[in-house]
Amino acid sequence: MNRVLIAEDEPRIAAFLEKGLRAAGYVTTVVASGVDAAGYARGADFDLMILDLGLPGQDGLAVLAQLRSRGERLPVIVLTARDAVPDRVTGLDLGADDYLTKPFSFEELLARVRARLRDRGEPAPTTLAAGPVRLDLIRRTASVAGQEVELTAREFVLAETLARHPGQVLSREQLLDRVWGLAHDPGSNVVDVYIGYLRRKLGADLIQTVRGMGYRLAP
Repeated sequence: MNRVLIAEDEPRIAAFLEKGLRAAGYVTTVVASGVDAAGYARGADFDLMILDLGLPGQDGLAVLAQLRSRGERLPVIVLTARDAVPDRVTGLDLGADDYLTKPFSFEELLARVRARLRDRGEPAPTTLAAGPVRLDLIRRTASVAGQEVELTAREFVLAETLARHPGQVLSREQLLDRVWGLAHDPGSNVVDVYIGYLRRKLGADLIQTVRGMGYRLAP
């Protein structure tokens, strides 16, 4: 089972990352300072690090430089609010394997985690199935009973999120966070709209409404 080190000092984001990654089957450890990030990366056997740049005690870029200077090849995904091109260039030049800016979609982050682990030779699922529906995670295509169905990028991410939790009720807030990102308006009805799109394309009975709670993929 893959172990992910989360270096993030914002409690809400750290909790969000930890909960989502654990639900996806990863073992997580959270640290809130640059010093701890560098220390844990050296002293424990992690498979990947998610690294914020604005860490107290020691900047994330300094942590990254320290890791690479001592020859450690731990895959690092930078997750930061610093979205300027020079910041991206600096992070990648210092040895980051990927660079994602906040606000972010959790499903996109999860895809990047899978990609980095796949680069290390770790097995990762390439398809998800739910009844007659099959999602190809590599080609990002969907089919129903063998017939390919065209989904937009956002529809696919929503379908993938539900398919990763078959039979589990996901609230509108959870779906907003995982598909549209943390900064999306919690009062929006975008989840309900896109659920309607998926039902029309994948089958009306595939996604169930649980009143007052959210939606689930039919078990």
